[in-house]
Amino acid sequence: MNNTNNKPEMTDAGLGFSKPAIAVDEKGNSRQIELVGERALTIYVDKQEIVTLMTMGTHPELLTLGYLKNQGFFEELNEIKAVQVDWETQAVAVVTNSQSSDFSKQMEQRTVTTGCGQGTVFGKLMDKLKNIKVPSLLIKQSMLYALLDALKHHNEVYKKAGAVHGCALCTENNIDFFVEDVGRHNAVDAIAGYMWLNNLSGDNNVFYTTGRLTSEMVIKVAQMGIPILLSRSGATQMGLDMAKQAGVTLISRAKGKHFMVLNGVKNIEFEIGDL
Repeated sequence: MNNTNNKPEMTDAGLGFSKPAIAVDEKGNSRQIELVGERALTIYVDKQEIVTLMTMGTHPELLTLGYLKNQGFFEELNEIKAVQVDWETQAVAVVTNSQSSDFSKQMEQRTVTTGCGQGTVFGKLMDKLKNIKVPSLLIKQSMLYALLDALKHHNEVYKKAGAVHGCALCTENNIDFFVEDVGRHNAVDAIAGYMWLNNLSGDNNVFYTTGRLTSEMVIKVAQMGIPILLSRSGATQMGLDMAKQAGVTLISRAKGKHFMVLNGVKNIEFEIGDL
């Protein structure tokens, strides 16, 4: 991450995660349940419409920053003057410090992906990955187990209402920042925005997601400089190919005492006899 003290002016427009609703259970009884909120948020950069995301809306400013960073619209935080969210218009206005911003080149090439809640990659991010190599990070098997145990206590929205994915930025068995949203890529981008805003390097981090390890997920984590990507779900072949290319340690099906290392097994310190 590049060091800068010039943080953009930002609103603080996070929403509550759920709304009450009445449902009828299998016994015919009426019950009050919680439903996850879902709102459209259209990102405008210097009045140019970029994309509309469907989001829970708990971290809209971080989501906006992370999305624009991960999609290659900006490299330096000081390029952005302000991030202003207005839920009445369901829009976020990003104002840059440039006199003549033009994002037509980034928007020329779009790849529709398998991401839930977000399915378009702008620009040539696949080509950009060729120049990214994340650092190696050794992690003990016991630390993976401790991390998975700690993560069980953070899926608050999922426990109450379901219908969300969770992502976490972790150091060993510590959860530094946890986000849930209706799409796993929204949660990833919110964490990317958090890291960018706070000038955090990903060198010593583990990234956890409840979602699939697709190519887009691996690309984003590699861009964030994070060496280990961990999921309770499975992976795609292209996700594995991208992990090999960028040097990301890829761990799938991680739950309880079970996990599958798909790439980077040399970075796992197994302690089979001690556990």
